[in-house]
Amino acid sequence: MPRESRWLVGQSLRSGVGRMGRLLTRVLDGRAGASREQVERRTRRLVLSSVVVANIGGALVVLALAIVVLPDPVDLADAEALRRLNTGLLLAYLAVAIVVGVAWGLRMFRPVRRLMLTGRRLEDEERRLMLRAPLRMMRVHVALWGPAGVGWALINLWFSPLMALKVGLTCLLGGLTTCTIIYLLTERLLRRAVTDALSTRIPDESGVPGVVARLVLAWTLGTAVPVLGLLIFGAVTLLGANVTARQMAWVAVALGATALIVGVAVTFLIAQAVAAPIDSVRQAIGRVERGDLDVEVPVYDGSQIGRLQAGFNHMVAGLREREQIQDLFGRQVGEDVARLTLEQGVELGGELRDVCVIFVDLVGSTRLAATRPPIEVVGLLNEFFAVVVEVVEEHGGWINKFEGDAALAVFGAPSPLDDAPTRTLAAARTMAARLAAEVPEVTAAVGVSGGEVVAGHIGALHRFEYTVIGDPVNEAARLTELAKTTPALLLAAAPVLDAAAPTEAAHWYITGETTVRGRTRPTRTATLTTDRRPA
Repeated sequence: MPRESRWLVGQSLRSGVGRMGRLLTRVLDGRAGASREQVERRTRRLVLSSVVVANIGGALVVLALAIVVLPDPVDLADAEALRRLNTGLLLAYLAVAIVVGVAWGLRMFRPVRRLMLTGRRLEDEERRLMLRAPLRMMRVHVALWGPAGVGWALINLWFSPLMALKVGLTCLLGGLTTCTIIYLLTERLLRRAVTDALSTRIPDESGVPGVVARLVLAWTLGTAVPVLGLLIFGAVTLLGANVTARQMAWVAVALGATALIVGVAVTFLIAQAVAAPIDSVRQAIGRVERGDLDVEVPVYDGSQIGRLQAGFNHMVAGLREREQIQDLFGRQVGEDVARLTLEQGVELGGELRDVCVIFVDLVGSTRLAATRPPIEVVGLLNEFFAVVVEVVEEHGGWINKFEGDAALAVFGAPSPLDDAPTRTLAAARTMAARLAAEVPEVTAAVGVSGGEVVAGHIGALHRFEYTVIGDPVNEAARLTELAKTTPALLLAAAPVLDAAAPTEAAHWYITGETTVRGRTRPTRTATLTTDRRPA
């Protein structure tokens, strides 16, 4: 077969298996938006139906092996009468097993039902009860089929030891089939309820079979039962049964067909049970790789697969928490500082950097606090700082700190900034204009300076901050004090204006020299070309 044809066949098979899996999921789980009561009612009915299906399946195995496939011993006096007796016993037992199994199953399902209907968070012991429900249902049928097999063998022992052996072994295989089917079906049917129970955590030592045990169960039903039937047939034949070639052919055909059909069905169910959660984790990993951390896979298993699902959810929760902390950290100190700290770690000290700074402070903040309620003052401060932060970030700077009703913005650290003087002066102009227009309830003064500072982490190893220290910072604060007495409420150190682009410098003019508080040499200052607030 050409490679393209093989690829098409493989794609068709995978597509068909995927559609079958989705159809099976819809049939078993029902609609997604169902209420707890609807889910409980549907699950209860399907679990009780699985009791009927499992017992009929086990009875069919017994019927096929004991009456149709395996030959009777040659020393039987009245084989036909014994066959009718065994058939009657099997049918009577099947009716009793279904009635008792349903009644007993309802009783054992009652605690699970209560847990399904509760809306509270379950305790670990309650989660274990939910997870062990399939095992409990399986134990019910072990208790039903075990004594039945012994009793049936004792009845046949009265007629023939070989017949007792044949009936006992076939009943064992029928019970094995029933218990395997009931476990696999119940485990699958309770998946939706278990998902809710395990949404927070998986209890330690849940006591449920792992992946290997489930694969062994599938192998038992799909392979071991037919092969054991073949072994029993051989043993009965060697012990004296009269077997013809035609009977041998029918036995081979029947057991081979059973192995193929049941094996495919059970293997598909187990493969779906293993592949579906792994595929959900794989798809979720892809979403995380694309940056989507709002993803969570359902946990519906107490085995290694469930722990894989829960482990993935815990990992993503940790990533979400880390991203949230990083986001808050970035808001506290600025994105550039946060990135620098995370990439290079913390080292106390600093380095010399050429920066420009803006210092902005409210005028008359003491009177504002005395004449307005505290809540209103805080609201005005937040509006004021919102404009300041937005303007600074738009022009490439970052807010180094808030000091009461003042803020310090830095341009050029920790990351270098092209044409920092131009950006700083433009930010100062825009800030003054927007504050006057958008927060008219307050008046703010702005000071601009620039030069060499030390930028780095200052403090102790257990408590530090990234800041800039130097004469430009002090000068900007002093210029802000002077700006409060000018019509434009805005002053800049002339060296910043000298270093700015001509297009920006055209908005400013030199006002003269002044000696600010704390300095010995005079500072040349500049303000806007109009002695009023920018419109």
